[in-house]
Amino acid sequence: MLKVGLTGGIGAGKSEVSRLLVGHGAVLIDADRIAREVVAPGTPGLAAVAEAFGPEVLAADGSLDRPKLGSIVFADPERLAVLNSIVHPLVGARSRELESAAAAAAADAVVVHDVPLLTENGLAPLYDLVIVVDAAPETQLDRLTRLRGMTEEDARARMAAQATREKRLAIADIVIDNDVPLDALRRRVGEVWTDLVRRARAAGSDERNASSK
Repeated sequence: MLKVGLTGGIGAGKSEVSRLLVGHGAVLIDADRIAREVVAPGTPGLAAVAEAFGPEVLAADGSLDRPKLGSIVFADPERLAVLNSIVHPLVGARSRELESAAAAAAADAVVVHDVPLLTENGLAPLYDLVIVVDAAPETQLDRLTRLRGMTEEDARARMAAQATREKRLAIADIVIDNDVPLDALRRRVGEVWTDLVRRARAAGSDERNASSK
């Protein structure tokens, strides 16, 4: 099994890259999706968030009011750290369960962990290699305002809450430039996939050899 960490700044287009990798055959473990699952209604995670931030972060139906919570944490690094201390351990435990299942299914699986805050939380050592999806800050800002409907102020605040572009690139083993047309991105992801498959097969072979000794 090859364990890959995939990250990129908000609006860099990481979701498109992960979609393309899944199309090639990657097993995707999406930290954002899992983060939503661990604070779903009735979960211990949601109870912990409500205790830390107050009942005002709950919607009328008892679910998490994400816009309300976002307005609190993205403008306050200390409050964001509190939220992360609740959610990240839960996400990590669930991610490990899914990874183990993928490894059991295929020794040479390519398991891609889509982790938005990989850089911020110092998680690079957990992976065999790290892929960073890169885009210029002005590209990120344009996508967030034009495609996601954020205000420029909100978009800039969310970008500022993340690691800098330079810090992300510093931990990258592979960089995928997403300031390019979609066809060029598809070609680049195809090249990266070929490399990942080669590495996964080598890792699977090493694991089999080690287990036979």
